[in-house]
Amino acid sequence: MTNPIVPVITLDGPTASGKGTVAHRIADHLGFHYLDSGALYRLTALSALRKGVALTDEHAIAKLAEYLPCRFAGGEIFLGQENVTDAIRAEAVGNTASKIATLPTVRQALYALQLGFRKAPGLVADGRDMGTVIFPHATLKVFLMASAEARAERRYKQLIEKGFAASMHDLFADLVERDARDANRAISPLKPADSAHILDTSHMSIDEAVAAVLGWYAEVKKAH
Repeated sequence: MTNPIVPVITLDGPTASGKGTVAHRIADHLGFHYLDSGALYRLTALSALRKGVALTDEHAIAKLAEYLPCRFAGGEIFLGQENVTDAIRAEAVGNTASKIATLPTVRQALYALQLGFRKAPGLVADGRDMGTVIFPHATLKVFLMASAEARAERRYKQLIEKGFAASMHDLFADLVERDARDANRAISPLKPADSAHILDTSHMSIDEAVAAVLGWYAEVKKAH
């Protein structure tokens, strides 16, 4: 499960920094497995909201996380047999996910689940603590960042395209609040791994960001 021979590329960063889209493209390009760790927290949040579990009931939320019946297939995310790809992108789910991600027992419950995604021929994992906590010995670590303004604009476009109502002002305020919560939490705070390549995507296209990461991965492979 944790065989160091299986290469892992980690892409960490704040909400709407582009890490999910970039990670997906890289996984497709290399033929690697893909882990959207943020989706695991969103899936847990969606389950908690649907079951009416109080956000203060850490034990109950951790149990939901531990036995999460999830899978990623063809760019879509399933909870049991239900396709919840769009449902987990709702702002209420994202905000709830950010809150439960501060709970130590929930993070511990999802730890083993995430390690299980490391399989041959390789894994591309995106999230907030992939390079710092989950895969500290990853082959390549990348930290994506972008201005809050650029990220709010991206998030706005994503939501409008999917048919969700959205307010640019509210999205910007939520991002700033979520960034602060992610960066200041006691467990696995959002920060670049010591050896991570920093990639500012504020003014980059997805193609440019993908090319940069693939270039770094080629250099790492050459060095080994």
